Amino acid sequence: MRMRVRIGEIGREVKMPEVCPYQGCGGHHFKWHQQRCEKGVRDLKHKVLEVKRCKCLKCGRTFRVYPWGVSRAQQTAALKGLSVMLYILGISSRGVEDVLRCISDLIGMRVDVGKSTVHRNVQEAGRKSRRLQKIRREGLRGKVKVVGVDGTHVKCRGKDGVVGMVVDLLSGEELWLEVLGGEDSESLEKWLRGLMEEVGFEVIVSDDADAYKNVADELGVEHGICRMHVTRNMLERIGRLGEEVLNRSPPVPEGVGITEEQVLEDLESLLWIVQGHPAQGRKQLEILHERYCWAKAPKKGKRAGFWYRLRRVTLDLWGDWERYTLYRTWRGEGGERLPSTNSATERMIGWSIKERYRTMRGYKSEESILKVSTLIGWLCRCPLNYDLAQLSVA
Repeated sequence: MRMRVRIGEIGREVKMPEVCPYQGCGGHHFKWHQQRCEKGVRDLKHKVLEVKRCKCLKCGRTFRVYPWGVSRAQQTAALKGLSVMLYILGISSRGVEDVLRCISDLIGMRVDVGKSTVHRNVQEAGRKSRRLQKIRREGLRGKVKVVGVDGTHVKCRGKDGVVGMVVDLLSGEELWLEVLGGEDSESLEKWLRGLMEEVGFEVIVSDDADAYKNVADELGVEHGICRMHVTRNMLERIGRLGEEVLNRSPPVPEGVGITEEQVLEDLESLLWIVQGHPAQGRKQLEILHERYCWAKAPKKGKRAGFWYRLRRVTLDLWGDWERYTLYRTWRGEGGERLPSTNSATERMIGWSIKERYRTMRGYKSEESILKVSTLIGWLCRCPLNYDLAQLSVA
């Protein structure tokens, strides 16, 4: 995965608070109540840190004030950040516990934490990254024009689940990750309609599944189909048809003047159209489809024959030609071009979900899927030397 993060040092300076932490007070005026107060911590460099006590002039109550990266918890934000980084790099919670224990022995500092604490640290960082990602989406309202959409499967408590990913296809930034009820049109529409209301978009790019076509039509946006998916799937279908012609030459129905040579020539034309996307491709596909539109659909429970499968190939290509070639005609307000593939979304799925998931037997909850995957996706978009401890600061 592509991450360039660091573990920054905690602060040493204690600043006067801006508002009283006690609920219902809201005071803004304070005075120092105790200037020197020590707190034992688990950290990479410090055993004890100096904190202060402050008194609210409105409610009269006192409370501790900590430097940046320190809280009531024993761990500092730096130590939490280290445990999170080790986990997302592929080490299990128990493994992180062992690594931190070894570090404790090497540096003579108490930095070891249990596997349950590691899990809580990761969940806390994931929760904050999802909150930051939502704020980021709100800031992108009206700026996102093209989204790439795709899904993948993961195990959760032994059951197969679908995780949907949405990426700003022009920048490659992850926008939203959600566990879906299924890959049907209804689930996808409900999910994507929520994103459309948040950021707005003009184009969806996806694979050639019918559910995405239906969703794009329901939302009233343009739909581009990943050229890589179309090419791979269609070449496989056309190849099987060509192999069948050469092996046993399916009989031509009476009254249809088509020869074996004509069929092979038409299959070769289909290969050229699928790979080259010629300007007159739609017209050529229309002519080819009219040549085989007489082929009848199989009866219920029967396997589709050669001629009907050839008819379906020509019909599928002809019917969705505008979706396949949208990348050639769409232009953004700033002259942006639509990518011909959905590779940016698939790449982000690999980084955010699959790479960490390969080292696991599965997730224990859907909440963990969202938090861990969003955390990794958020760190992938962060600038060089992003301080991972920021995700552990309240």
